[in-house]
Amino acid sequence: MNLFRKKDIAHLAQDAEKSGFVRNLTAFDLVFLGIGSVIGTGIFVLTGVGAALYAGPGIAISFILASVACAFAGLAYAEYSSMVPVSGSAYAYTYASLGEFMAFLVGWNLILEYTVTCSTVAAGWSGYVVGLLTSGGLNLSIDFLKVPAEGGIINLPAVFITMFLCILLVRGTKESIFINRILVFVKIAVIFIFLCLAIPNIDVRNWDPFLPFGYQGIASGAAIVFFAYIGFDAVATSAEEAKNPSRDVPIGILGSLAVCTLLYFIVAMVLTGIVPYTQLNNAEPVAYALRVIGYPFGSAIVAVGAICGITTVLLVLLYGQARIFF
Repeated sequence: MNLFRKKDIAHLAQDAEKSGFVRNLTAFDLVFLGIGSVIGTGIFVLTGVGAALYAGPGIAISFILASVACAFAGLAYAEYSSMVPVSGSAYAYTYASLGEFMAFLVGWNLILEYTVTCSTVAAGWSGYVVGLLTSGGLNLSIDFLKVPAEGGIINLPAVFITMFLCILLVRGTKESIFINRILVFVKIAVIFIFLCLAIPNIDVRNWDPFLPFGYQGIASGAAIVFFAYIGFDAVATSAEEAKNPSRDVPIGILGSLAVCTLLYFIVAMVLTGIVPYTQLNNAEPVAYALRVIGYPFGSAIVAVGAICGITTVLLVLLYGQARIFF
């Protein structure tokens, strides 16, 4: 009846060996898993909004500051995952360190986090896809594109993508990781296309002043863009499927965090270099910037990247949710 009894680490390790999971994920797979969960629409939206409202061109520094905070959490996850190589993530770590009652609270909070986030991300995926279809000339009934609170009956595209990814995950982790890898390649390719088009059009005068909101603006921007990194901890839920969890999981967490920070920094610098930061407070700052420099097809490029980005985020979140349930 002791609410604070702890589960022995050796016992957790024995449970992991009996779980039935196949250890077939490499450190490379886990890095892509982390990138898939972090690089979503945030890179296409949050960079511009954060620059316009909080930090100006200094938003690039805000991304680095936020990544340092995430790195401390990532180091903690990495250390725990090497000691407790099980799929329960923070739930299992809390069970081993603080006891059953705290683990109970952490476990249900994780389930709430993943459930609400999956629902929101699925709705975002639906919005992008419907927007793309509408711009292509299709007239779709709002009844099946919106939930009752938004004037419809059911959001079928959101239901469809969730069910499709669930079926994919049921087929097997290796297949899911393969699809995630392809989609991550696509969205990174979209980011590189943006950079190739934008870098020749950088005007360094747009970086002056670099800190229009002062150092306080960098801190405020870091608090906002911190949410762009949420999801990298999902890598820790794959510990029972990693070939060498004590080595691969830390590499997956910290490697994906490093890659994502570099991409965020470069995109933020280029975006604020081609367009004055004051013009970036809109729902599609990257597409807007591409139109300003003479590439009107920019919105289509961003839409493809955003759809791939949202799909990988949803895939990794559903993957993590299943491991937390397990």
